Amino acid sequence: MVAALVSCSTGKQPQPKNPPYVTSGQFTTAHPSIRAAARDYFDEYPTQVQQPIAFTHKIHLKNSMQCTDCHKGIGQGPDITIPNVQLCMTCHQVIATDKPEIKKVAAYQKKGELIPWNRVNWFYPSAHVKFRHGPHIRAGVDCATCHGDLKQQTVAVRKAGLDMKFCVSCHRLHKAPTDCTTCHF
Repeated sequence: MVAALVSCSTGKQPQPKNPPYVTSGQFTTAHPSIRAAARDYFDEYPTQVQQPIAFTHKIHLKNSMQCTDCHKGIGQGPDITIPNVQLCMTCHQVIATDKPEIKKVAAYQKKGELIPWNRVNWFYPSAHVKFRHGPHIRAGVDCATCHGDLKQQTVAVRKAGLDMKFCVSCHRLHKAPTDCTTCHF
């Protein structure tokens, strides 16, 4: 009561605090700029993402590795795990050690740093999507459905639009639930 009287007497109203989900206040709570909002609205994502290491899924998959060999816990947790440098060096302490990209990986390990990978696939926060890999893996959805045929790609690229039309059509095809709360919060 005293604070209200003081604020009224000084002509300054107390400023409400923004809820924690509000960003810096630029354009929307989910986009830092109008351009970012427009890219999200028109589903414009970069298909090629520059990575610190020119990692090739093609070579690893050609050598009979599976996605889950490096992306551990994909069926259990909410997000795909990006392999840490120690996992890479499990094999690359002795395999292809003379290759320039493996030398880069070894340098990250020597410095005790994680490789700063850049995300290739994601959903903007404004989509309010709670995507989980686990149910898709357990349902037998092949990684290539969303990620493209990595056996033919040298680097990971964004292949599928991963928009609502893409997801709902796949859910219908596989007789998976299509109610809003299946994917959105």
